[in-house]
Amino acid sequence: MIKSMTGYGKGTLNTENREYQVEIKSVNHRYLDINIKIPRTLSYLEDIIKKQISEKVKRGKIDVFVTFANNSQEGKNIKINKEIAKMYIKELKELANEEKILNNIEVIEIAKFPDVLTIKTEEDDEKIKNEIIQVTKEATNKIVEMRSIEGEKISQDLISRLEKIETKIEEISKKSTGLIEEYVVKLEKRIKEILKTEEIDKARLAQEVVIYADKCSIEEEITRLKSHIYQFKNLININNNEVIGKKLDFIIQEMNRETNTIGSKANNLEITNGVIEIKTQLEDIREQIQNIE
Repeated sequence: MIKSMTGYGKGTLNTENREYQVEIKSVNHRYLDINIKIPRTLSYLEDIIKKQISEKVKRGKIDVFVTFANNSQEGKNIKINKEIAKMYIKELKELANEEKILNNIEVIEIAKFPDVLTIKTEEDDEKIKNEIIQVTKEATNKIVEMRSIEGEKISQDLISRLEKIETKIEEISKKSTGLIEEYVVKLEKRIKEILKTEEIDKARLAQEVVIYADKCSIEEEITRLKSHIYQFKNLININNNEVIGKKLDFIIQEMNRETNTIGSKANNLEITNGVIEIKTQLEDIREQIQNIE
């Protein structure tokens, strides 16, 4: 089953006063390109997040937004930088003596000065890593689900267009079988008009017919087109995680090539119109598969 490269998924987790949110957005891209915006405190988990996503998403431009808030008291300690505090006290006393003012310094006032009090955090890295993996998996599963749903819609549209192409191919094939007979009738009539005689060199006529038949024959192109359609449908219905977007794009290029050859050989307005309709459908298919993983 095919997957679209467009999708969105979000995972959230609240545990032990720690809050996580992972948002994943994806659009089409030739390769897998994962960009992560993550708080600096969790930057060491960036590669782990990429690994979790790349296990299930194989192609597309992926933007990941991670938010994290730690409201837990676990592992947090308040530390007093006594050396800095003493420096503040010393300077303040000297200032008080110089200016002959009271030096009744309160400890609570010293604590308000910069760098005197700091909060030391000793977080459990392993616990946070497991929690970020959990929420990333949730977001990844959601975006994969959305990409699968979108892929199913694309698949239905592609099948519909392929069926239209198959119908048009059959019409062209039937029309091409009568071209030689039409050519023989027109050629005989033309020769008689030019030579003003009812006698025609049958050998020469047969030779001209053979040359014409060789030039206008589209049997090989029709056969290859049908083969390409068969391969295309097989890839659409494949039931694994294989990346098929590039393969489908190649098949469409080959189908375009065969269709162009038919158009160049066709000496018939109905076949030419049929070729135009096929090329229109192929162009629509090509645009659709640009968004297939």
